[in-house]
Amino acid sequence: MNEFLLSLSQGLSSEEVPSSYISLLQELVKLKIVSQRKDFYKLDSRYRFGKLDLAFNGTGFVETFSTKNLKDLLVEPHDTKGAMKGDIVAVKKLPGTKGRAKAKVIYIIKRAHATSVVYTKNVSNKIVGINIKTNLVHEIAASQKSLKQLPQNTVLKIDNEHGTIQEVLGVLDDPSVDEKISLALFEKTEFFSKEAELEASSHGNYVEKSLYPQRVDLTHLPFCTIDPVDAKDFDDAIYFDEKTSTLYVAIADVSEYLFDMGPTDKEAKKRGFSIYFPHKSIPMLPRSLSENICSLKPDTDRLAFTFKITLDSQTLEPVKEELLNAIIHSKRRYTYDEIDRFLEKDFSEAKPVDEEILKYLLPLYHFMQRVRKKRLKDAFEFHSSEVRMRVDENQNLVQTYIEAQTDSHSLIEDCMLLANKAAAKRLKYGIFRTHGEPTYEKIEELLNNLALVGIHARFHPDLPLLIKHLQEEAQKLDLRDEVDKLIIKAQQKAIYEPENKGHFGLGFDSYTHFTSPIRRYSDLTLHRLLKADLVHDEKRKEFLLKNIDTLCEQISNLERESDKVAWDYMDRKFARWAKENMSHEFKAIITDTSKTPIAKLQDEIVGARIFVLNEDVELFEKVLLRFVEVDIASTKIYAQITQRL
Repeated sequence: MNEFLLSLSQGLSSEEVPSSYISLLQELVKLKIVSQRKDFYKLDSRYRFGKLDLAFNGTGFVETFSTKNLKDLLVEPHDTKGAMKGDIVAVKKLPGTKGRAKAKVIYIIKRAHATSVVYTKNVSNKIVGINIKTNLVHEIAASQKSLKQLPQNTVLKIDNEHGTIQEVLGVLDDPSVDEKISLALFEKTEFFSKEAELEASSHGNYVEKSLYPQRVDLTHLPFCTIDPVDAKDFDDAIYFDEKTSTLYVAIADVSEYLFDMGPTDKEAKKRGFSIYFPHKSIPMLPRSLSENICSLKPDTDRLAFTFKITLDSQTLEPVKEELLNAIIHSKRRYTYDEIDRFLEKDFSEAKPVDEEILKYLLPLYHFMQRVRKKRLKDAFEFHSSEVRMRVDENQNLVQTYIEAQTDSHSLIEDCMLLANKAAAKRLKYGIFRTHGEPTYEKIEELLNNLALVGIHARFHPDLPLLIKHLQEEAQKLDLRDEVDKLIIKAQQKAIYEPENKGHFGLGFDSYTHFTSPIRRYSDLTLHRLLKADLVHDEKRKEFLLKNIDTLCEQISNLERESDKVAWDYMDRKFARWAKENMSHEFKAIITDTSKTPIAKLQDEIVGARIFVLNEDVELFEKVLLRFVEVDIASTKIYAQITQRL
């Protein structure tokens, strides 16, 4: 959307207008915001496109879409025309204003959110809604009589266009409302339409092998899956032929069951990704697909889009990469913990492991260790320690723990990387996973921050060399985890793009996502493109590539939203826990010293983000904190330092 509006500001021919934006363009022409001369369209010079930000007093500021460094336009509260924070708008510049340039909203191009989540509050004997995200007062299109009958702090989902109540989510004091708030804040839904559920369930529960004579039959090979203990959908299975150094990476063939623009496909495209809470998942696909016919469950035939990768045992490089429409029969389902125990004991006590699988799993592990060592010469290895959470039946926080990268995780990761790289090689244009180099400014900021903790380094144009040096210095000070987080923060976000631009973090010239079509729409899109390429169906490829740039942008946005939903839920649990522990002291580490300092808990509960009211703090300083204020609605936790450790 932003790129299209920026292009429209400079001028576009009708041939350059994506079909998905034709109706919007017609509306802008009708309102005379965009001028039309024959087949050429351009934004009228009196108007600007931009994104609206709102202050607490209702004053707006529009960040204009322009290649020039233009100042924000001020919009008075009475000129916002009902636009909300984050909305993309068309504004008209107001003439004759002194000082800061002003404008008024003419048209709301795209709502940041179609709905808002509010909780009711009595202000001067009037029930109003307090927006959970912005903390601004939100008028509710309902009678005061009906609103006063609701319990105090009732959480409501409000239609932004009309201000009407769409749904009563619950009461703010109830922990079970948190998942509903997190989903509603980002307009995610748990349940599928009846049409999608019906279409998904129509595929049945089993694969009849005889109905697929054109597929490569790999059911004789002892594939296995390795996943988290609570996994219910199995995207990938592996098998390794030690004699020929051939790795098979079998991926759930979701594209076989999703019809273009069908009800299930439309919902999957809208969701983009599965969302994972501590107690449940919100799948991208109906469970009859994600946890049944698509899932590579053990002891059953399943359709699989499979890479057969033959590797040179000396150079460790692929010498042959075949992509097969196959059928597999997974022999066993393992958890990461089980495989880690086997690897730690070198399989000496590996009775639970199937002997057939045992014969190839350990050789594969040793082979992949060599592959990984070679890969990391040109890439980075970050100490990623993700915080996981457990909640009880009432959704109260009971435990947090760090999920670190183990040998079993590395084994599967390296297998999947090979398959993803192999898939990217087959693309000239489509859907790549790209990751650009960090900017000079970000690296300078990183070096300045690290200098405060005794890690001194000068800028070096060879960024991989510089980053590895910083990691080595951090290791000496026992700050590797903390420094790795700062390095990751300094880098650009990995996104989806139709053109290959390489992957800086992995050190790959080209890369894409192939291995998780059950939970990522990007991978499903890639499968469709690769299948069309396999049979040289140019019309199919042309159809799939139409507006692929818009789809890549949409998927990238959906990925960020899905992450934010999961993080928001965890923040809500942290806030409720902190509210119950106001009188206690907890260990924490300062992770950010800009503006209001931020600390992360490092105690019986780990990972909670705390706003520290003391101003004289140092980066990575270890402290004892006592909570002084907790806002359940906004999830903000404030604390004072009681002791410096």
